Amino acid sequence: MSLRGHKTAAPVLMASLGIACYATMDALMKGLAVELGAYNAMFWRTGIALLLSAAVFYWQRPRWPELSVIRLHLWRGLVTSLMAFLFFWGLIYVPLAEAIALSFIAPLIAMYLARVLLKEPIGAQAVLASLIGFSGALVIVAGKLGGEYGQQVQLGIAAILVSAVLYAYNLILQRQQAIVAKPLEIAFFQNATVFSVYLLFAGFLATAPALTLVPHLFVTAVIGVASLMLISWSYARAEARLLIPVEYTAFIWAGVLGWLFFDEVVTVATLAGTLLIVVGCLMAARQ
Repeated sequence: MSLRGHKTAAPVLMASLGIACYATMDALMKGLAVELGAYNAMFWRTGIALLLSAAVFYWQRPRWPELSVIRLHLWRGLVTSLMAFLFFWGLIYVPLAEAIALSFIAPLIAMYLARVLLKEPIGAQAVLASLIGFSGALVIVAGKLGGEYGQQVQLGIAAILVSAVLYAYNLILQRQQAIVAKPLEIAFFQNATVFSVYLLFAGFLATAPALTLVPHLFVTAVIGVASLMLISWSYARAEARLLIPVEYTAFIWAGVLGWLFFDEVVTVATLAGTLLIVVGCLMAARQ
């Protein structure tokens, strides 16, 4: 393997592990969102994650970041707070594998955001890739709405699609953030910002979780912090276009975990739509 191959292998491996952690957290959070509601599941999980990341952050006593970096941390935290809430709210009504598959449109949207925000060119192949990926999302949605599903499922799909748009923007912010900050710093500021946003609504939305759910919240917090740090480490060492295809391994984890924990069956429409989305995203990444 070439030197470049060695340099790329480690970030890809760490990003794959981070995505596996993230998919596991999604599965656990789906159960917690059903039990507590999306807001309370996110509020308490993020609160625990903040305590964990703050303890390690201050124990290491790193240098305080510059104001421009803090602004970037805060902005990504605001985007993440809305993105995460919409995703986990939609996850209550939509099977895990289908929710992850729908979120796969994010890299394609990120390509156009990169054109606007980073002035990166878009070629004909990238346009074709986006059309293929968008058709995949339509196949999944059509397959889901073709059955006897209520309005809540439709709203859940809409929430996940809006979350995917925000996640696309988050991918750009993630790359910018990883270049100027270390993983632990990113984890601390992101959890602090997200928790602060949710704290604004605690007076009329927060309820104490049952003691039996506290261990589950703690586990999701640990996994979430680990996932964030692993992915941040990877994005600081490899270009986004090399790491974005790793996102698609989440579908494998989502299918297995959804089947194990929630008896969810992956439909033919979901598999077909996911294949189209992955083909489109790989075409874009190859460019």
